[in-house]
Amino acid sequence: MADQVYYEDVEVGDSLPTLIKHPTPRQLVMWAGASGDFYEIHYDKDFALSQGLPGIIVHGMLTASFLAQLITDWMGGRGTLKRFRTTNRGMLLPNQDAICKGTVAKKYIEGGEHYVECEIWAENEKREKAVLSSALVTLPIRTATAA
Repeated sequence: MADQVYYEDVEVGDSLPTLIKHPTPRQLVMWAGASGDFYEIHYDKDFALSQGLPGIIVHGMLTASFLAQLITDWMGGRGTLKRFRTTNRGMLLPNQDAICKGTVAKKYIEGGEHYVECEIWAENEKREKAVLSSALVTLPIRTATAA
């Protein structure tokens, strides 16, 4: 996101801009190499099928990185990511859209910081929430201008 989000402009219930990713088998192999997660369910179709899966599946941590991109793009360069947690609840498949969404769940001021809690998630093409996440960020405030 090119624009900075300010604390005053955020309301509980606001939606974050949707981020759509389209992971490919090649990206899964690249992620495996970068992360060291070489579990065969992410690149070997026959093995994945033998484990009762519909085919190879997207790494949970790759999906978490998509959600991290969603929140950091939204908060802007002057925001700070304080906490980020994810829980895998389902599967995303390669060559299908991973639809990343979020909402503002809470906002408060503590210790001079302006906090915003967001609930974010990644949906598969069936609109099932596959990965759930929560993020806590601080946002800048607008400075008062002289009249």
